[in-house]
Amino acid sequence: MNVVFDLGAVLLAWEPARLVQAHLAPHAPTEAAASALGRALFHHDDWTGFDRGTRTLDDAIARMAARLSLPVDALHAMLDHRGEQLEAIAVTVGMLEELFAHREAGQPLRLYYLSNMPAPYARAIERRHAFMRRFDGGVFSGDVKFIKPDREIFEVLAMRHALAPSETVFIDDAAANVEAARAFGWQAIHCTAPDMLPAQLSRYLPVSTTLSASKPRLRA
Repeated sequence: MNVVFDLGAVLLAWEPARLVQAHLAPHAPTEAAASALGRALFHHDDWTGFDRGTRTLDDAIARMAARLSLPVDALHAMLDHRGEQLEAIAVTVGMLEELFAHREAGQPLRLYYLSNMPAPYARAIERRHAFMRRFDGGVFSGDVKFIKPDREIFEVLAMRHALAPSETVFIDDAAANVEAARAFGWQAIHCTAPDMLPAQLSRYLPVSTTLSASKPRLRA
């Protein structure tokens, strides 16, 4: 079985509304306003071009500032070093550690990632989080110039690692990406609550592979 993980909001904490509240509070005085501004910032080509690797962060920030009348300095403070600041989600990375252990014990598991992530953030994540070096492979959008939910990024990972669709399950927090994976022929899990993911994933794994409900200690 191949298990393919998204990173943001699945293995790494990505909470746009909280970022907005921390850095742009005068422009989003309520929780609803922060959520709306987060969507306006990150669900637009200004940002997805950075994700795709076709736009620099400076360009993305300049465009967002102009489009949404936001201060450039505050956007830089929020985004310049965000890759270094993405924290692991304990329950799901603990589950991932269990899967690594099952794989290393001989279970038929291969573990991959498929992430919309700009290249500067990707390099920071690779340096900071040891679990990234234990995957069997993966694709960052900023490295291949394709982005989920476009079919091409799924094709890149599948072709590189000869992933059989019937033996592949994909996990993502975005419904559009989950539907794209299913259209590509993969099984898929819509991860809306990380605490629920071990139970969701267990249904797809070999019978001899189980996942605990506890939060295992993470490796450094």
